[in-house]
Amino acid sequence: MHKDTTTHTRRPRRRAAFAALLAATAVTGLALTGCGAGDDKDSGSKPGADNSAAASPTGKKVLWMGDSIAGAEAPPLEAALKASGVEVKNAASDGGGTVVEGDKTTGPIAKDTWKDLAKNIASFRPNVIAYQITTYDWGTAEQQRASYEKLARTARDAGAELVIVSAPPFKIDDFYKKSGGAIASAPKAAKEVADRSGGKVRFLDASALWGTDAGAGKAQRSSDGIHSCQQGSASFAKWFTERLGTAYGFAPADPAKWATGSWTGDARYGKLGCR
Repeated sequence: MHKDTTTHTRRPRRRAAFAALLAATAVTGLALTGCGAGDDKDSGSKPGADNSAAASPTGKKVLWMGDSIAGAEAPPLEAALKASGVEVKNAASDGGGTVVEGDKTTGPIAKDTWKDLAKNIASFRPNVIAYQITTYDWGTAEQQRASYEKLARTARDAGAELVIVSAPPFKIDDFYKKSGGAIASAPKAAKEVADRSGGKVRFLDASALWGTDAGAGKAQRSSDGIHSCQQGSASFAKWFTERLGTAYGFAPADPAKWATGSWTGDARYGKLGCR
């Protein structure tokens, strides 16, 4: 599978993410949908899946799923959610993480994801499962919808709510080119599942944050054109935490409480050549 190939490693600047975050303009266009993207109205289900195991101040326990892009976003997201009183577990998987059993390449990866999800549900007992669409959600639109519906049922059976967030725009290199159609159809399939769920599945359109052009500055991609560095990851953490707060009734922590934390020195950013 696709691997990080960056060869230059630099010591991250711990304040860079925070400075960039404070300089960023406010993001508009909340896209939590049960009946349409692009407006600021929360049309999903109300705060609610009861889980007696929840021990966080807010009562929310978020399981974060996805591939290595989600992995690069995880350090500040964990910091932001914990500072907001939300318990979180990072279950993102480098080189995998997909739930779509679309073809012979991704099928085995998806099977591993489903096995890991069952283990994480049993041990962590989340009441929110947040899945970022991966770069490996390959398959037909029908296969994608079926997989996202299966994920919704799995979450519901576990007493959790499901949030699906679209991936940021990323460079479609030779590795991804053959799967360009599936990459484009995945967020549409996820939104259809949310629209048909009667408010039981939320869909977040991350283009409100990143835009749709991987080469634009707004996309905040690292030098590989795929992942994000500290600044971009912190922007996502702020954006996503705010939307979870709106959906589940908790107040997002001020970035001053988490944006310059030890997470900025995570080894993955050095491997990406982030400054």
